[in-house]
Amino acid sequence: MNEYKGMFVSGGWEPTGGPTIEVRSPATGELIGSVSEALAADVATAVAAARDALEHGPWASFDAQQRAAALERLADALEARKTALADVISAEVGSPRGWATFGQVFTALGAVRSQVKTMRDFAFEEERPSVTGGRVRVRKVPVGVVGAIVPWNAPLFTAMLKIAPALAAGCTVVLKTSPEAPLGVSMLAEAVEEAGIPAGVVNIVSGGVATGEALVASSGVDKISFTGSTAAGKRIGAVCATDLRRCTLELGGKSAAIVLDDVEVNDALISGLVTGVMANNGQICAAQTRILLPDNRHDEILERVAAEVAAMRVGDPADRNTDVGPVINERARDRIRVAIDTAVTAGATRVVGGETAVPDTGSYVAPTVLSDVDNSMSIAQDELFGPVAVVLRHHGDDDAVRIANDSPYGLAGAVWSADPDRAARVAARLCTGSVAINSSAPMDLGNPFGGFKQSGIGREGGPEGLDAYLEAQSIIL
Repeated sequence: MNEYKGMFVSGGWEPTGGPTIEVRSPATGELIGSVSEALAADVATAVAAARDALEHGPWASFDAQQRAAALERLADALEARKTALADVISAEVGSPRGWATFGQVFTALGAVRSQVKTMRDFAFEEERPSVTGGRVRVRKVPVGVVGAIVPWNAPLFTAMLKIAPALAAGCTVVLKTSPEAPLGVSMLAEAVEEAGIPAGVVNIVSGGVATGEALVASSGVDKISFTGSTAAGKRIGAVCATDLRRCTLELGGKSAAIVLDDVEVNDALISGLVTGVMANNGQICAAQTRILLPDNRHDEILERVAAEVAAMRVGDPADRNTDVGPVINERARDRIRVAIDTAVTAGATRVVGGETAVPDTGSYVAPTVLSDVDNSMSIAQDELFGPVAVVLRHHGDDDAVRIANDSPYGLAGAVWSADPDRAARVAARLCTGSVAINSSAPMDLGNPFGGFKQSGIGREGGPEGLDAYLEAQSIIL
């Protein structure tokens, strides 16, 4: 049991006015921990603490090198807890334990350390020539108090994608956890204290929609950074627009993995295609769930993909031999199963999935491969967030680009080819924020990540991610 009573504010745990939120294992339904819900008044307290730390605390006098040192200490404190963090996040999310250390914790460490590297070379202040013949001093100053809202699927990683650049910029943060997976992020408080980050710089509250709405609506918050559904992101963007507060929105996706007709069909290709869909039980926003196969190679690649998926081990996420664990809860399980059945009724073929045994208890969905899918089907257009691969045919590069871009989303993707230059040319035609060549890796932590179209606004990672927490000020000398 991991119990966190209250909220982490001003460097310590304070009681909240809300009830206890129980956290249950998606694998068994058993109670594994609890947190306290923060009400609107509690959120106001946390925001006030962040404002005070921004304007009056020692953090306000830290220069860039001091902030970088604080972030390095934070990364070290997290790394010292890597096993405990991976255990807790695996238990609350259902991530296979063999994947959780890298996919949940090391990615979070990478987000912090890459931001430190970025800020050491970042021009927080520079002088430029004026068009009138003088000089202009351009300063990059912190945007202010940041409200960061993270999802349940990769809670620590997405938290650090926001906290690291915010602190690098000199901002302070109020972080809201997801009620489905608050335990690992609450553990972050221990690392914040150990790193010696001043009180009030990082504050953590837990709760559901009402807690998030209170944070978004707070006039004391200068910027909202949100990762989650497109529907929620639209509502947040509308609230921020009313008084022109800044926001970064990293939203949904239905990414495509394009296989070109010259590809070498080998283990790397098949493993990459399957991993791109099934990692974290398919619960990754950048999952490449649409696999686009060339007409003349379709059957041989589909056969190999189906065989690998059929061989995946489904079960207890704590077992390091498990490949696919449960989805987050029974509502998600039922929604995904209905979507699969609807697709089959509409003409899709269930190549793998129906015969795969899953545990009797828990929120399990059998890893599934669907073929004979038309891109107009809802299964190819809607973000499913589960272990379901949708296979479509294409008739050449132009057709593949057309199908991949025929989506309301544009977050990530991949192109597989024996010719990396050809693959890069195809990648450049995709309306999506990042594209991997001959890899399923959806992002590079030292470079920008974010979406086109309904996949969001703004970027996280790299200098672009840091710049999102800064305002430019020109002093004309």
